[in-house]
Parts: sequence; structure tokens; C-alpha cells
Amino acid sequence: MKKEFSYYIKAMDCINEENDIRSLVKDFEGIYSLDFQLSKRRLVIQMDEAREVEFKQRIASKGYIAQPVIEKTGLTRFAEEIKLGISLVLAFAAELLSIMADFGPSQKYVVGAIALIAIFLSGFGVYKKGFLALFKLKLNINALMTIAVTGAFVIGEWPEAAMVSALFSIAEWIESKAVDRARGSIRKLLSILPEESEVKIAGIWKKMRTADVEVSSEIRVRPGERIPLDGLITEGASEIDQSPVTGESRAVERKVGDSIFAGSINLSGMLVFENSTVATNNTVSRIIELVENTQSKKAPIERFVDQFSKRYTPIVFFVSLAIVFVGPYVMGWTFEASIYKALVLLVIACPCALVISTPITIVSALTTSAKIGVLMKGGHAIERLHRLKAIALDKTGTITYGAPSLADNILVAKGNDQKTSNDLALGLSKLSDHPVSKAIAKGLESSSAGEIKDFTAIAGQGVSGSFEGKKIYLGNKKLGESLGVLTEEIAREISGLESRGRSVSLLIEEKKVIAIFGVTDKIKEGSSEAIKMLKDMGIHVSMLSGDNAKTANLIGLQAGISDVRGELLPKDKLVLIQELQQKFGPTGMTGDGINDAPALAQADLGFAMGKMGTDSAKETADVVIIGDDLRKIPETILLAHRTHSILWQNIVFAIGVKAVFLILTFLGLASMWMAVFADVGATLIVVFNGMRLLRSDQVGPLEMSDNCTKECC
Repeated sequence: MKKEFSYYIKAMDCINEENDIRSLVKDFEGIYSLDFQLSKRRLVIQMDEAREVEFKQRIASKGYIAQPVIEKTGLTRFAEEIKLGISLVLAFAAELLSIMADFGPSQKYVVGAIALIAIFLSGFGVYKKGFLALFKLKLNINALMTIAVTGAFVIGEWPEAAMVSALFSIAEWIESKAVDRARGSIRKLLSILPEESEVKIAGIWKKMRTADVEVSSEIRVRPGERIPLDGLITEGASEIDQSPVTGESRAVERKVGDSIFAGSINLSGMLVFENSTVATNNTVSRIIELVENTQSKKAPIERFVDQFSKRYTPIVFFVSLAIVFVGPYVMGWTFEASIYKALVLLVIACPCALVISTPITIVSALTTSAKIGVLMKGGHAIERLHRLKAIALDKTGTITYGAPSLADNILVAKGNDQKTSNDLALGLSKLSDHPVSKAIAKGLESSSAGEIKDFTAIAGQGVSGSFEGKKIYLGNKKLGESLGVLTEEIAREISGLESRGRSVSLLIEEKKVIAIFGVTDKIKEGSSEAIKMLKDMGIHVSMLSGDNAKTANLIGLQAGISDVRGELLPKDKLVLIQELQQKFGPTGMTGDGINDAPALAQADLGFAMGKMGTDSAKETADVVIIGDDLRKIPETILLAHRTHSILWQNIVFAIGVKAVFLILTFLGLASMWMAVFADVGATLIVVFNGMRLLRSDQVGPLEMSDNCTKECC
């Protein structure tokens, strides 16, 4: 049984330990997610409950002792915040007293005592972590702060030591709060789910806890109520507001046979539906789990910052040593002045702002995309979205609704009757999950399905089976060509249907065509608008389809796409993605079927339709569009551009502040407390800049500005 565990791991305080633990459990079965909170030395893990002991033993073999976290109460957290506030007041008091009064030797000890109390209240935890890191010869942020505070105390700069300790601890607290807010923002989605559901039990409607409702229960939702679970409507029709889940701005019509999402609002009619999930596995829960799990999949820019910080900190330490021992001889400074400048350098070089600048922005972007109905599987998807130069769109289920209807049913074989033909076609089509097959099955639902044996899917062409010892097929023109059954008469009939925009399927028995079916599909509302937005952003748009060329071109014309490729097998789609990559650069692929999976895997970025899409397509894709609205793709690309812009703003600002104070340090114009105050300020600025993506005006349709060029944002 899956369960969430929260551990405190004393020996874990930087990215090196995180990577070490990941490598220890990479082949460990039963783990669903790992969430490392390094500032708290905490690991939150979802795994099979029975594997807990084995997991703890495995990481303990390398010195990582996992202790269960005892969650702090609100009172405990408030007491800690008060303690930090008092430490800052005492640090300021020590600094002011040392500036305003000329103390003798005995009075200085009063300032020292105040400073020591401030350090004890604020920085004892940081101090301990720093000494542990130094003991293990690891020069991380805590080690730098411990050296700086100790050095300041040794040379008699007690108020400065207190100020450094207090401000650094407050900065850590701010970082922790900011990350918790960004992570917790997506979890607020859970609050939209009703705690109770009205369920039919033994013919009587009763209220019960949603968490206790079993799959395939009959649930009633009145107008104005929220839908508690995912399911399929069995009675009634209504308008549904799906915006809390899919980000759709307008209500949608839903009737018997249609699917509905948990968290949506029933606006007009009474609905009865059969739930397809339990409370812990509905759409909202899966969105939250996916967002939390994918935060560990870092963007290249995040990995760059991690590697930079890893090498940067030891370099700063050795430069500081050089200042101490070389400064007096080269620059003519006193030994005490050299030590002080080295300590100032250690403080201002602390990479807090730089380290926090990327994860807070990425988490905010992932959360915001989920709120508009788009799931991005990690920070790497944001980076690739930003670089996208071309995108290929599948036709059925992506540009069109993917819910085609049977328009033509033509019996062509002599000696066969319509009923037998319909029964055979229904028997085959109802076993297939392709939209065209579903349309045929729905159109023939009044027939009696033949009992099909040896059912097989033929990739990109159709399906086959056997009936009363005879081999039968249902598929497209390519299947007919491969079987050699297309006579001139059949070819003319097919051509006539294709010229009217029909998707053609042939019912074939042994070596003859029995019937021809024409299926029609409509272009989705918003497809043309989405394609125009993509073109305005300078992204080349292609349409790839396994349908006949005439139908594909007709749909392409309606959607505003000039580069249309029809009659493609799965391997053909893959080859065309490779061609687009060579011609334009980073290329995305949008699809919904199992036939699209190879192309989705080949593309630099794969988009899958969450409602129409098959499991294989959603598993392979990097981005899942929950509500199947194509307009979400350009909106998500614009969000990625904004995210990339904020990432670089934060990085440049964080490094710029350090560069300025580095110069001030060598000029003798910077003190330790000024340096740490600047570092705290820089940390706050990059945190709030990254969290701008969580603002309400960032959620929903993201419009391009008037001056947005092809090199967008």
C-alpha cells in the first residue's frame, strides 16, 4: 500500500547528498516520488509501506540515518519566528551600542554577551550544520556562514557576527516559507473537492464521505454543486464549468455517455454518473501528484546553477584564504583588516540568492501551468518549450474533436446483405480504440455484433480478425492496397468520399471489399486560433495524419495549416519529425493515439491530449493538455518564455549584487552586516520575482503583448 513518509536526515544538506541518496535507491522498487527539502534536511517520500525498513537500511549503509519528522504545531512555529525576531533586535542593539558609545574593556563584554545571545537564538542550528559540513570537508553555504561568524567573533567584531547570524537565519526562514508556498499552491486544488457525495445505496440516495465511495457507484450531483469524483454520466444533461481543472474559460455541454472531472461545477441540470476512480486517484489528485513528482526533473538552467554553486563555494573559500595571507604583503593591509575583508567576502559570496533563484521559479511555473489545465513533466519541459521552433500536430483528436460520426455506409460486394456487413463491421470496430472505429461502432450500434476471434491491430492501417473461419479486415485505403483488393470501382468510390472530406474505412473479407464506410469529423473550436498564435510566435506548424491526403488537406485548409502530410504510418510520422528537427531545430509533436507514441518520443517535446489521448501517448509526452484545448499550447509556450526570462533576471541580479559588493569589499566600503543584509535583500527579490508566476493574472489565457515579435519574449 502506498504511503507518504517524512524523514529528517542529519547528514543531508546539499545537492551532493541528494544525488548520493538518489543513486542508492534508483533501482529500488516501490518508490513513487522523492521530495528533497535540503534547507530542512528533510526527505518526503511516497513508497510502498512494506518497503520502509528496507529503504532505511539501504541509505543507512552509506551513513544516512532517516528519522521520522515530528510536525511542528502552529504554536511551535510561532515561537521559532518570535525567537528569530528577538535575535535580530538583539543583533541591531549590539551594533548600535558599539557605534554610539565608547566602551571600555569591561563594557565591551556587555555587547559581546548580547551578540552571543543573538547568535544562540538565531544561528545555533546553522552553526551546527556548518561544523558538520566542515568536519566532512564540505564547503557549503552553512560552512561559509560558520567560518564567517567564528572569524568575526575571534577578531572582536561581535555585533557583526550577531548580525550575520541573525540575517542569514531569517533568509533561510524566508526561503523555506517561499518554497512551501509555491509547493502548497497546487495542493489548494484539493480544497475544491466535496467532502461528501450523494450515493445510491440499495435504491436509496444517501450522503457519505467521498473518500469512502467505491468505484462504479451511482452518484447524484445537483445544479450548483461540485462533482466529487471522475466518472461517466448515466442520466441527465447539464452545462459543466471545468475551469478549476482544465482552465477552460467557458462552460461545456455534457450529456449521457460523456466523461466529467472531479472538482468541476455542475451549473444547470441534475446529473447522475458512475464514478471511474476513488478519491485518491481522481484527476485533481493525479495533477497534484504529477506536479510534485516532476519538480525533481530539473531544467538545464537549474543543473547549471547547481554545478556552478558546487564549484563556486570552494573557490570563494580559497580566495578568502589568499586575501588573509597575501593581502598584507601585496595590498599593504593590516593582518586584522585582511581577515575582516576575507570574512566580508565569505558573507557576500554566499550563494543563497543564486541557489534559490531557479527552483522557486520552476515550481511556480509548474504550478501555474497545472492551474490552466496543462501538466508539464518537470523543469526540462519549460526549457524545451522556450526553444521550440516547429511543431507537428496530429489531425484526429488534436485539431479535430476526435469524435467523428458515421456519414456513409455503402455495400459494394455482390452476394452480401447489409445486415451481415453491418454485423461484421460492428464486431471489429467495437474492439478497436481508434476514433474512426468508434464512430463506425456507434453508427452501427443497432446491429448485432459478430463474434470476432483472433483480433489484431495493424499499426497505421486498421484491424483484423476471423469470423466463422474467414479472415476479415476493417481499415484504411493503405490496408486495401496492401491486400490488393482495390478495383477501379472501389477506387472511384473512395475518391468520391475523400473529395467530400470523409475518412474512409473498408470492410474486407478474404480478398474482396464488402462495404465502404465514410466518417466525418469537425475541427475543434479554437484550433484555428491556436495555430495562428503559434505562427505569430514564429513557430512552423505542420499537420501529420494517417488519414487520406484529400481529407487531411481539407482539414488543414480549415485550420490554417499549409504544411499538411497525409496517409502516414507511425514510422512515417517519426521520419517527418526528424526532418523538421533538421530543418527548423527543436520540434514539438502533439498527438493522442498509440500510433503517435514513436513520433512523440522522437520529438524534442511531446504534447499529449489528456482527455482524448491514449495512456501510451500521455506516458510518452512531456506535456499533457488536460482539456484537449489546442490553445493551451501557445499559452504554455508563452508561460515558458516568461519563466525563462525571470530565471535569467534572477541569476543576473544575484551575481550582479555579489560583484558590486566584491568591489566594495576591496575598496574597504563594505561591512559584514551590510554584506549579509544585501544578500538577504537579493534573496527576497529573486524569491518574489520568481513567485510572480503564481499571481492570479498569470493564470488563464496568456495574451501576447502588442510588441511581441517572432523572437518572442
